[in-house]
This record gives sequence, structure tokens and C-alpha cells, in this order.
Amino acid sequence: MSAENKSSLGADAVDAAIAQGLDLDGTPIPAAKLELYNEVMGFEAGRQRSGVSNTMRSRIVRIGAKHLPQEELNQKLLAADFAPLKDKEIAFYYGGK
Repeated sequence: MSAENKSSLGADAVDAAIAQGLDLDGTPIPAAKLELYNEVMGFEAGRQRSGVSNTMRSRIVRIGAKHLPQEELNQKLLAADFAPLKDKEIAFYYGGK
């Protein structure tokens, strides 16, 4: 895998590209998009957190739903001692599938 392809993999690649103001293909991200992104991320940075475990679960559900069937993700959540998928999560992430 080339260094260029490797640099466009994973969430860290997206964060690095945003920090540089460049899309993964090297084109500049428009200033208005960067300004809005930074404004909204600033809101999130100042938000009180409810705990690492809740954040981990949220990320697992959000990303896991893209890659795992509903029942498999639900089983993995339970096996890891997280709460099972909620009805609203199932509707949002799996409702159209």
C-alpha cells in the first residue's frame, strides 16, 4: 500500500486532513465549510461528558452499524457488558436496510 493510500485510511486521516484544510484527494476544503465545522466542534468540545463508557458505546453503535448486521452488533454489545441496541438506534441505523 502506498503512503498516499495509507494516509487516507481511518478516522485519524480525516481529522488530519481537516486540520490541514485539505480533502483526502488534496483539494482545499472551502473556508465556509471549515468555519462551520470548527464552530460546531467547538460546541462539542465544551459539552459536559457523561462518561467514557457511554461515549464508547455510542461510537461502537454508530460505526458498528455500518459494518455489522443488527443481531451481531447487539450480541457483541451484550458480550462486552454494554446495553443492547435501543429501539430508536435500531430504527435509525437499521430501519432502511
